[in-house]
Amino acid sequence: MADLGKVSRALISVTDKTGVVEFAKALAEEFGVEIISTGGTAKVLVEAGVPVVPIEEYTGFPEMMEGRVKTLHPKVHGGLLARRDSEQHMAEAAEHGIGMIDLVCVNLYEFEKTVANPDVTFADAIEHIDIGGPSMLRSAAKNADAVTVVSDPADYETVLAEMRANDGATTLETRRRLQVKVYTTTAAYDGAISTWLAAQAESGCADAVLTADGEFAAPAAMSVKLEKAQDLRYGENPHQAAAVYRFDAANAPLFSSEAPLVGAEQLQGKPLSYNNFLDAEAAWNAVREFDEPGVIILKHQNPCGSAVAGDVTEAYDRAFACDPKSAFGGIVAVNREVPLSLVEHFADRDKLFVEVLIAPSFTPEALERLAKRPNLRVLATGAASGHAKLEMRTVDGGMLVQRVDTVEEDPATFTFPTERKPTDAEMRDLMFAWKVCKTVKSNAILIAKDEMGIGMGPGQPNRVDSALLACQRAEEVCERLGWEADGYACASDAFFPFRDNVDTLAAHGVTAIIQPGGSVRDEESIDACNEHGIAMVFTGTRHFRH
Repeated sequence: MADLGKVSRALISVTDKTGVVEFAKALAEEFGVEIISTGGTAKVLVEAGVPVVPIEEYTGFPEMMEGRVKTLHPKVHGGLLARRDSEQHMAEAAEHGIGMIDLVCVNLYEFEKTVANPDVTFADAIEHIDIGGPSMLRSAAKNADAVTVVSDPADYETVLAEMRANDGATTLETRRRLQVKVYTTTAAYDGAISTWLAAQAESGCADAVLTADGEFAAPAAMSVKLEKAQDLRYGENPHQAAAVYRFDAANAPLFSSEAPLVGAEQLQGKPLSYNNFLDAEAAWNAVREFDEPGVIILKHQNPCGSAVAGDVTEAYDRAFACDPKSAFGGIVAVNREVPLSLVEHFADRDKLFVEVLIAPSFTPEALERLAKRPNLRVLATGAASGHAKLEMRTVDGGMLVQRVDTVEEDPATFTFPTERKPTDAEMRDLMFAWKVCKTVKSNAILIAKDEMGIGMGPGQPNRVDSALLACQRAEEVCERLGWEADGYACASDAFFPFRDNVDTLAAHGVTAIIQPGGSVRDEESIDACNEHGIAMVFTGTRHFRH
């Protein structure tokens, strides 16, 4: 058959030596393939009894410059790139003593594994950038009409099986498939290198992903490599297949925090579902907004319970009190080590069914009690610090990339446009509400009292409806707890387009409002606040979350 490619000579040079001895032995013993090899690979093959032609013997040049130059030679690349059907190519190859190489087996220096080490030096990282390997792969793949290129040990048996079925030859179909794999591999490899180098770059580098002050520089092209962490039972619904991927070491500095959700240690429980990941991500991001001991109880990506306190058990009690009904089947995120008392409160006293409990760590006593709920998913992140720098979201045909909303806000920069200024207690509640509100789906209104999120209005088509919903929930909490239904602090993630928002909030006991400001009708809202005796604060920063 015209598409069959006979394998007579192979070049083998691999970093991952899994299965390479067996592969090389089969090539040599079953098919009489001459094997050229390099350095460490040649040593392994020779020790295993596989006949090998050292690369320096084949090229007539020694490996040099500490191994930087060994396969970059015309006898290698000419043997790979020569078109077998070209009289000119074959004549030139004969003139220069270039033999054909029919199979290349190469995998690359472990750059990503190297830079995953937090103690890696820049010089060591650079030395783990493979030059000869990608060059051989690309040359071989370009000439897939004649050359079989193997970049993945998982393909060894497939190639051997095909050669056994075709008298030592491979089919064009297989070579084309392997060709695609090569360019996917080298693209991801180059992308990992460029991303890591950009993260290391000094300020002023035009192609850096982040500027000197940490802003997203939006390069002309981005390459992002993902590695499968695990398969999921299904996606949002049972008919949707799904998996979760983690960012590779080169991209992790941009897209992962110091304590990411994907990478947390699961201490017990059933595997996380697609929806578990979505909700746990939202809860984990929300609770990390607080320096004080804090707890977020989240349902369907909205914080139905939120509070800070002197310790996390008290914070849990207060968060649970915000909305016990919605807390059922939710996610509990804690920004400190979880003690036994917190577990006893939600598991024994409240009988609360929790899908996921996520925290930096757990005391041994807490874990012992949690073990009585073996299906509860318990995640330990090791820390609760920081956020990712960039986030992305797929859209049909592309990807949206933006800087994560982690702007540092100094209350000293806020403006206070109303006649009445917030009291110290109101200001504490306003700052609490402001942090929680940014994690609520827009249009977002968050009502707080005593540093508890007692009323939430998420995702309504207009802000007045969000305000009404939040106030109604706040009133229900006050009635249940025996509190006066007034003295509320309110946060709005975006500006008020009309004064009706203020009028609605005033009618339901709000005495202080925090919002970005910036509407052409700000004066109307300010006037409404003055009429109602409400203190309003402008932050100058919007925290809209679609």
